[in-house]
Amino acid sequence: MSADADVDPDPDPEPDSDSDSDEVPTQYDPQAVEERIGVYWDEADAYEAAKKAHADDPDFFFVDGPPYTSGQMHLGTAWNKTLKDAILRYKRMEGYDVYDRPGYDMHGLPIEVKVEEELGFDSKKEIEEYGVESFIDACKEFALENRRKMDADFQSIGTWMDWSDPYQTITPEYMEAAWWAFEKVHDRGLVERGERAVSQCPRCETAIANNEVERHDVHKPAIHVRFPLSERAGALVIWTTTPWTLPANAFVAVDGDATYVGVDATRDDETHRLYVSKAGLEETLRAGQYDDYEVVEELDGAEMVGWHYDYPLPERVPDHAAGAGVHEVYEADYATADDKTGLVHSAPGHGEEDFERGQELGLPSFSPVGGDGRFTDAGGTYAGEFVRDANDDVIADIDDRGLLLAHDPTHLVEGEGQCWRCDTDIVRIVTDQWFITVTDTKEDLLDNIEDSEWHPEWARDNRFRNFVADAPDWNVSRQRYWGIPLPIWKPADAEEYTAADCLVVGTRAELAERVDQDIDPTELDLHRPGVDPLTITEDGTTYERVPDVFDVWIDSSVATWATLDYPGSVDTGTDEDGLTPKGAEAFESLWPADLIIEAHDQTRGWFWSQLGMGTAALDQVPYDKVVMHGFANDSDGRKMSKSLGNIVTPQEAIEKYGRDPLRTYLLRHDQHGTDLAFDWEGLEETSSDLNVLWNVFRFPLSYMELDGYDPATPELDDGALQIVDEWVLSRLQTVEAEAREAWANYAVHDALSSVLEFVIEDVSRFYVKATRERMWAEADSPEKRAAYATLATVLNEVTRLLAPVAPYLAERMYRRLDGSATTVHQLSYPSPDERRQDEALERRMATLRRVEEAAATARQQAGRKLRWPVSRVIVESADEATRAEVKALADLLADRTNARSVEVVGSFDELVEYAAPEMSAIGPAFGADAQAVMNGVEGSRLADLQDARGELVVEVDGEQYELTDEMVAVQTEPPEDVSGAAFADGMVYVDAGLTEALESEGYARDVVRRIQEMRKRLDLDVEEEIEVALDVADGRIAGFVDDHREFIATETRTNAWAAHEDREFDLVEEWEVEGVNVTIAVARTESAEQAV
Repeated sequence: MSADADVDPDPDPEPDSDSDSDEVPTQYDPQAVEERIGVYWDEADAYEAAKKAHADDPDFFFVDGPPYTSGQMHLGTAWNKTLKDAILRYKRMEGYDVYDRPGYDMHGLPIEVKVEEELGFDSKKEIEEYGVESFIDACKEFALENRRKMDADFQSIGTWMDWSDPYQTITPEYMEAAWWAFEKVHDRGLVERGERAVSQCPRCETAIANNEVERHDVHKPAIHVRFPLSERAGALVIWTTTPWTLPANAFVAVDGDATYVGVDATRDDETHRLYVSKAGLEETLRAGQYDDYEVVEELDGAEMVGWHYDYPLPERVPDHAAGAGVHEVYEADYATADDKTGLVHSAPGHGEEDFERGQELGLPSFSPVGGDGRFTDAGGTYAGEFVRDANDDVIADIDDRGLLLAHDPTHLVEGEGQCWRCDTDIVRIVTDQWFITVTDTKEDLLDNIEDSEWHPEWARDNRFRNFVADAPDWNVSRQRYWGIPLPIWKPADAEEYTAADCLVVGTRAELAERVDQDIDPTELDLHRPGVDPLTITEDGTTYERVPDVFDVWIDSSVATWATLDYPGSVDTGTDEDGLTPKGAEAFESLWPADLIIEAHDQTRGWFWSQLGMGTAALDQVPYDKVVMHGFANDSDGRKMSKSLGNIVTPQEAIEKYGRDPLRTYLLRHDQHGTDLAFDWEGLEETSSDLNVLWNVFRFPLSYMELDGYDPATPELDDGALQIVDEWVLSRLQTVEAEAREAWANYAVHDALSSVLEFVIEDVSRFYVKATRERMWAEADSPEKRAAYATLATVLNEVTRLLAPVAPYLAERMYRRLDGSATTVHQLSYPSPDERRQDEALERRMATLRRVEEAAATARQQAGRKLRWPVSRVIVESADEATRAEVKALADLLADRTNARSVEVVGSFDELVEYAAPEMSAIGPAFGADAQAVMNGVEGSRLADLQDARGELVVEVDGEQYELTDEMVAVQTEPPEDVSGAAFADGMVYVDAGLTEALESEGYARDVVRRIQEMRKRLDLDVEEEIEVALDVADGRIAGFVDDHREFIATETRTNAWAAHEDREFDLVEEWEVEGVNVTIAVARTESAEQAV
């Protein structure tokens, strides 16, 4: 078969669907492949077979970051689980016994909010009325039902994990792991109880962590208020967007280093003495609509410290903050002169900075607001009002007292905090909470970061380190129901107590030993309300459990030992009995985790909580390596959301393109912290690339089957390897080395790109085309066996190279190529064979391919398609090494470019030199005659302008003009019928001039192509012979075709020529070949018809 006889690598089409037979369909049908392989995996128990094959390998302890069971899989979680699955599959094939227990985060507000919505509840009061136990049961059922759905979701994208035994944060063993860790933190003196200003969700009625606060822009009332000075004339002017916090005012903060002014400002014939920062004066006066002002005093902020002012709402809030030091001016770091008035209303009962400064000053943290966001009785006349509803009343009361200087009812506040689960705007209040004082271990935390390896490294050294350095003490208590109860028992009758006064219980067994009640630790449900009534009496003191539950991040923070059910499990130690390793022996041998994988939002979440708990409890980072990937956004880079209508679900993508194309698309994107902008075109392109692999896979199979060749056992030494065989085998080794290095750095995208580029560019577009003739040849030969062995080797190893990423397709290929093992995932990941690697050959071939590409460009310029031969290709390069590389492969280049000969030269001396006039030199020299001289020079051959002496002369209207070298620029062009194109190290010229022999062969090749297309339409087998009738409308061209009938017959397996009237034909087609009508008729031979 000729090198260009058929665009399709396989002229023998197979059935179009991937049935249970071993035949390979013409087109890659991902859904059919995946259905077939999914059934096979189930029937063969392939996952267990893969695990058993590597059971004696070294351990690899992977810990799955637990997703919330509050919804179903989205594109981001699909990406996350696909990346994890690919890495775990690779690790098995690399030679590890992989711990792959999946996990689920099943406590916390996300689930409580969903259940409240289902029950129609709006407050904690309704939960209490419904019954805590019933509510807990509803939460548990919701979590379990969603976990089952998510099991199915994750398995639907081919994720191989131990779905029979996922870790769940709601099991007694898991909850006990959190108690055990917290007891250790307490033993180290890092647990503290005390007041803190916290972010409170008034709807959920619980504190939430700062890193759980989401941000949005909102319009709020902004007011300027005068605080009258008590011991001198005038008033301080403050500005606030939270009027509802004014009842809790305790002091005013000032920038001690800034300049402030006292001004007499006039409006409506009234004069007010106002104190503001000099920087904020103009803005303040504009806001207050003052007509005129006079500066009467200028002073430093430090000079204002100690000034007393009057509380602005004494009648409305009689029991306001009072006492020594209250309602005075103090310096504070958060006060800056250029921030509005430069004077900051400070309420230690609400603001975090206010609270911290108030604590330093010994001032009370007056907070007249409850957990539901309503004023308590301490709020005076505002009692019972929701804080934001009270804004108007507070503003009106301030105005009634003549203290309202300005009011903007719709001031835009950017980044207002809201609850991450219910979208309610948070309030800042001071409450009693339990904390892990991570600030006491900050240096240990930062040191422990260095013990982990991150991919990408910048995420650890910048984003994560900065977050940890600024992390406040960890508020671990939540005033909710569905969570792990705090294992803290406080003195029953004590209203004031510290962490040191309390008991902390670490295990169920310890609890059973210490509580006053008779309980079975193996039967006890640690959830509320089961543990709520349990008391402990020791040394004459009775203790009762505090009612709070853990922050849900405590749950996931202990995952690296809780996934082992440590410390509460009966030891299984290893998985010799097919059981997941658990208990103390597993903990001792496996911990810490070898790898964790999550998206970049977890620098503030799971990555941090694990580091925090690991350091606080065990003084060690609980993971060795971290892979941090990005978010899956829409094509414009926006977050996918229902409100934007831009959500793409994994199910939608799978239905349209299949699992493996989706997996491959997701994983060929940068996996190291870069967000993905999903687009359908990219997914379609990936599907097309896998179809190229499919075509390469099916290309040799029919030939091999005809010759009885077994692709499972290729023998590269049994045959005569050609240079293209040696090259593609060398490239295979290079790709395997690149892939292994990329996997070692968890750069899955780089590994995948290397393999796909090899398949598409090297194998499909080069090697397959270069070996078609050997595959097509009927007779056995060492060259043909070498081609079989080479392509079988490539396919077998590419199958394993891609198995972690596209497991269904790889399994389908493996079952057809070999299938001796239960699954391809029992096999080893390929390693490069240095004996087959030839870097010099790869360099030479890379040069050849660049030359070939340039030759194709030159052919296109000449209008000569590749099927038609050309007389010669000339490669010009001044680089000696390049010339040597091309000469070494000249025969192959001639074959690839369909050229009779290849010439390699340092300089192509057939180029024609043309003259181009230089106006800047001709104009001044010839004046009025300059244009005529330029016209005479333009387009002339340089040789035609040279006289006998070699001097430049142009003749215009019978008169000669002598030219200097500066007047003429020399341009070179190829001779007639020769086209040129550049490559990196020179030029390639194609001589496209036609001789009768070249033209004759060109027409013959075109006829071969048409007959091959007709064979394809007739679904003929590779070996099936045919009869052909040809009718060429042009007599001259008909002669060309007749001259090549033997060539045509050999290339198309034509065993007889017939006339159109001789018989009935199976297919008759009229073609136009280079403007000539050619009618071709094809019929099966009689033997073939009888066989059919």
